[in-house]
Amino acid sequence: MKRAVFPGSFDPVTNGHIDIIERALLLFDEIIIAIGVNAEKKYMFSLEDRKRHLEETFANEPKIKISTYTGLTVDLCKKEKVNFILRGLRNSTDFTYEQSIAQTNASLAKIESIFLVSTPNVSNISSSIVRDIIRNGGDYRKMVPRSVLI
Repeated sequence: MKRAVFPGSFDPVTNGHIDIIERALLLFDEIIIAIGVNAEKKYMFSLEDRKRHLEETFANEPKIKISTYTGLTVDLCKKEKVNFILRGLRNSTDFTYEQSIAQTNASLAKIESIFLVSTPNVSNISSSIVRDIIRNGGDYRKMVPRSVLI
């Protein structure tokens, strides 16, 4: 069985994340959407809300599992017996950043990173942009799944 971990903070989950996950379902038998917890980071949405947003978004998809974790993503992969980390790329800046992490993960744990390029209609969306729009009272409805709408 081919399984992958899709790690992130998902603060909030966006249509860009959903684009990558839905397309990756064609490649993997199971995808674990892993919400990373960093005690030093300030989140807009609580961990419970972020998990609920993902659970509601993928409620009808049996190949998706939602979990939370602290520490290294490779340690989660070892614990879950997963050989692949799934990542989305919006642009060349994302690739440069993700390449170093992928190479480190491969050297630490023989974990392969699989990159999917975002489709053009969502490549401009990031969680940080959505948070800024929310903070400033803008219309973010087309950027996130229904479960995120406040």
